[in-house]
Amino acid sequence: MMISSRGPTIVNVPVHSRRGQSGLKCCCCRCCTCIHLEFLKTPPGMIKLAELIIGFFCQSLALKYGSESSALIGISFQSFVTNIAWSLSTTFMLLVCYIFSPKSIGLIKSSLFEVLFNTVSAFTYISTCSYLGYVVNIVLEPLYWITPHYQAYPAMSAAYVAGSILGLLYAYDAYKSYRYFRGYRY
Repeated sequence: MMISSRGPTIVNVPVHSRRGQSGLKCCCCRCCTCIHLEFLKTPPGMIKLAELIIGFFCQSLALKYGSESSALIGISFQSFVTNIAWSLSTTFMLLVCYIFSPKSIGLIKSSLFEVLFNTVSAFTYISTCSYLGYVVNIVLEPLYWITPHYQAYPAMSAAYVAGSILGLLYAYDAYKSYRYFRGYRY
């Protein structure tokens, strides 16, 4: 029986920005060099930014128009808003980490955390949006045809459609994160 000994695993962290080019350009100098906005120009950065924008859009629609009908649509509204809150806050924290620390891009993306987070977010968005869509079409659509100027039905319909798109975007991000985790870089 042959036992192979393996040496220590060394993790090299690629830094995506060169020193001196990070930060915000003000006139003839650079300030706030701790901010690395170059990440937002990369494909993973654009995906995270899109997840953040669509998540805020869904949350604003749900809180502005769905709150008045929350008693009618019940737990589907509560689960949708809860899902938005946890995934939006985690996405925001990841984006802040990536913008303020280029080392965290390689460390977090090469770990299993982002793969699991994106997978769970995709699953929960798709499931809560399908449940919300069912309840909105069963409960709120008849009220929309009877009540003049009833805005909850179109707004909540837009919220669950945008949430479904966001779930697919999280699924794509999970796939890309998995590939990065397995060693395929951008």
